[in-house]
Amino acid sequence: MRRASKKSLSSAATASAGAEQVNEKQNRKRKGVSTNLTSRKAQRGPTKAVSKEVERIDQFFYTYADNSSVMIDPEGIETLCSHLEVPHTDVRILMLAWKMGCEKQGYFTLDEWRAGLKALRADSISKLKKAFPELVQEVTRPSNFQDFYIYAFRYCLTEDKKKCIEIPVACELLNLVLGLQFRPQVDKLSNYLKYQNDYKINFPSLDNYDSDLAWPLILDNFVEWLRENKS
Repeated sequence: MRRASKKSLSSAATASAGAEQVNEKQNRKRKGVSTNLTSRKAQRGPTKAVSKEVERIDQFFYTYADNSSVMIDPEGIETLCSHLEVPHTDVRILMLAWKMGCEKQGYFTLDEWRAGLKALRADSISKLKKAFPELVQEVTRPSNFQDFYIYAFRYCLTEDKKKCIEIPVACELLNLVLGLQFRPQVDKLSNYLKYQNDYKINFPSLDNYDSDLAWPLILDNFVEWLRENKS
């Protein structure tokens, strides 16, 4: 038997090394393909989940939306409230409108609905009921409460270019927004505002004005100025 030459041994070693390199490249390539597929699946997974969530939220919306306006109008909101087992004047409905960023009182658009309910992770009545305690906690945080307070009064400016709201509406809002935390103070303030609204001064005679009553100082000064300049 003849011994293998050094040249043939060297060639065999080179071929073996080359095969190993090819195998290694193929393995890396396979791993790369596998990693890419895994990455794509990971990317597709959340997207599908999100799209299904949005689909459920949309279906929830159309349960209460008016077909012609494609909005949840006051009638739809009343139906929603009955399913939630809360009155439509419940402060949590106002909080829900704040969470959605609703612009028009008594109406929820699809985009507003999506934004609010995605944030609350609620796509059904039962989930929305469960989300209410968390929503109340969020609103009553000092960092959010001032924004909610301002929003509540702006939300009730139902007419374009309207700058102020009527005293009875303001009292109801104070009860809703501040009543849970400051009930004694709110009751006194509401009574004061209602009293001022009921007790009107007769102009220009001023015959029913009583300076001993709790008028605002600016009104006292105004009456005094009127009397001084009556002529």
